[in-house]
Amino acid sequence: MKKTTLTLFLIMTFCLSYASEADTLSTGKPKSGDGIKRGWTFGALPSIGYNTDLGFQYGALAEVYYYGDGSTFPQYQHLMYVEANYTTKRSGLFRFFYDSKYLIPDVRVTFDLSYVPEAMSDFSGFNGYKSVYNAGWGKTGAEDYKSRAFYKMKKDFFRATADFQGTIAGNLYWNAGAGFFNYVADPVNIDNLNRNKPEDKKLPSLLEQPTLYNYYHLWGLIKDNEKDGGSHPFVRAGLTYDTRNRPNNPSRGIWADLFATYYAAFGEQKEYNHVSLNASFRHYIPIMGDRIIFAYRLGYQGALWGETPFYMKNYMATLFTKRANYEMLGGANSLRGIVRNRVTGDGYAYANVELRLKLFSFNIARQSFYIGINPMFDAGYITDPVELERSETELRALTLLSGLRYEDVFGEKDGLHMSAGAGLKIAMNENFILSVDFAKAFNQQDGNTGLYIMLGYMF
Repeated sequence: MKKTTLTLFLIMTFCLSYASEADTLSTGKPKSGDGIKRGWTFGALPSIGYNTDLGFQYGALAEVYYYGDGSTFPQYQHLMYVEANYTTKRSGLFRFFYDSKYLIPDVRVTFDLSYVPEAMSDFSGFNGYKSVYNAGWGKTGAEDYKSRAFYKMKKDFFRATADFQGTIAGNLYWNAGAGFFNYVADPVNIDNLNRNKPEDKKLPSLLEQPTLYNYYHLWGLIKDNEKDGGSHPFVRAGLTYDTRNRPNNPSRGIWADLFATYYAAFGEQKEYNHVSLNASFRHYIPIMGDRIIFAYRLGYQGALWGETPFYMKNYMATLFTKRANYEMLGGANSLRGIVRNRVTGDGYAYANVELRLKLFSFNIARQSFYIGINPMFDAGYITDPVELERSETELRALTLLSGLRYEDVFGEKDGLHMSAGAGLKIAMNENFILSVDFAKAFNQQDGNTGLYIMLGYMF
């Protein structure tokens, strides 16, 4: 909670301080006050916080827009986003993102270059409720506590992508892209997390208390040729239908896409050559102009051909890589309030529903602001479960040998995963949007609550 409060305070302070300077960047003098942005504008803020497991976080982020003569406002002509943060225990984000419809005439171009090292990435098994989630096992002080790292693993992710979009006719567009993923997967580095901690605060070693990731490998549910991660170049192609009136929080329109991605794999990992299919439908319906908007998103991802390595089952492919991390289902990008990566399968569908209300609009230092709230509901379902490499009989014997009860690790059936909550939005010039969302899971097997502070709407 201390980290959340500090971060929110710094975000609001820097949004206001940088807003007073943004209008002078292109010409050196203030604009006419007509509310239309011209030239360059930007928002910047520090990225500072503290987490018990990850240590002290330090860094900064900036979002830069170019509007030209203002004729395209609120649509920008060029967007550049840069973020760099790191923690004292090697977890962070280093990212550059670029988006423009004007770099190449008649073609939208997006570039993304990201490196996301995570010392404590979430891993709670496969197939949703078929993997039992015991919150106390990872909660310090609980009667059944095992280790804060029990549902964690170490995962470093590197991504480089280039995507292109052009017009077929009207609001129908073609898409093509290529890129490269590299994952490094490992058990949690307990020694690093225990560094400089008193004895009563240290995590048990992996010999004393293995994590679920360790058990899955020991039991053969994670294969030797995938347990350490891998590298996967990819190509993708598809179609997009887009009638939105603006890119960020549109008040009306539809944004839908359908595309396939081929991921290559080599050497010992050649069995992980696979093709995935993605479909999404976003609809924005004005209830009262742009003051009240009903918005919803429906989506699906599934494997068309081949086998997906375990570390990629949670990655949601997208044609527009606006966020740094698209791991789902569960967490800030999909099912808010539900433990990140909780709903893991070879195919899954999801829905997000929001009622977006603008409460106040005002100007500060020649910048346009609004404050809004958005009650929300999220749901997800596994359509294609992961086929386990072991039978129930084998798993009962293996868990017993590991000193665990089968019923504490594996459940009988999955179901619908749901959560609900509300969000606060503080927007500057329609594009720089601070988002604070809070949601609660309906089922304790999905966790309890989640609080997310980020830039932009989720969809």
